[in-house]
Amino acid sequence: MHPEAWHLTHDLDEFLARAGDFLGSRPDLHTVQLTVTQALRTRGLRLYGEQAPLFGTLEEEGGAVRATLMHTPPFPVHPTPLGAREAEGLASRLADLGHPVPAVSAERDTAAAFAAAWQRRTGTRGRIRERKRLYRLGELSVPRPVPEGRARVAGPADRDLLVSWYGAFMAAVGQPLNRDPGEWADAHIGHGGVTLWETPEGTPVSMAGVTPETAGQVRVAPVYTPAHLRGHGYAGAVTAEVSRVALESGTAEVLLFTDLANPTSNGLYQRIGYRGVADFAEWEFGD
Repeated sequence: MHPEAWHLTHDLDEFLARAGDFLGSRPDLHTVQLTVTQALRTRGLRLYGEQAPLFGTLEEEGGAVRATLMHTPPFPVHPTPLGAREAEGLASRLADLGHPVPAVSAERDTAAAFAAAWQRRTGTRGRIRERKRLYRLGELSVPRPVPEGRARVAGPADRDLLVSWYGAFMAAVGQPLNRDPGEWADAHIGHGGVTLWETPEGTPVSMAGVTPETAGQVRVAPVYTPAHLRGHGYAGAVTAEVSRVALESGTAEVLLFTDLANPTSNGLYQRIGYRGVADFAEWEFGD
């Protein structure tokens, strides 16, 4: 596919006008682009960094969109699923523009095809940083036994805790802290997007975040329990609670990603009722 078939823009409204129906056609596979573009619309284009985000659509002759691209530096490039020729065309287009690509995160085969094409085009070697699985909630099942305590939605008084736990979560999963923890906490408190599990004495012991609903989907992220509090069922309880609330609100698709290197979390989410949709991979590039 000719590289020029990709229409690239820094204009979010233009991108959504072109791509909105396509993104909404598979809200599960397109969850990252849906949730990130919604955040950019509500909180500004510089939410994730000072460099302007880049968006793209791959369109057929009649104008129908068949794939999209989103890049919010310094995070990875996020394309929707592509064939090998389409991935080659995208890599060529970005290389011709001199657009920096620190990493790519996509459906497994798409990510591998792009990484191979990027190396051929630029000579920059890639390596897999993380293998992930996208899950969709089926029938909810609350893990037993349920630990003592209760769930509650985090509020402004919990801001310092959320800031600390967000930083600790990013460190635990080996991801750079590219987003200000205070901004993250404020955004999630603002839409009721973090639920805490607390002991009967009122001590928070675990949290589960959830994205705002868009195109009928929400994504549970992050789920975090401090290391010294793990093994008591807190993560399962709080994840089941945010999943239940999402379902009861009428959300059509409740989603989450897991690190395939962590069998504990994959097993937990399957016990709650999550079923695999597709495998994803993140490749990073460097000499």
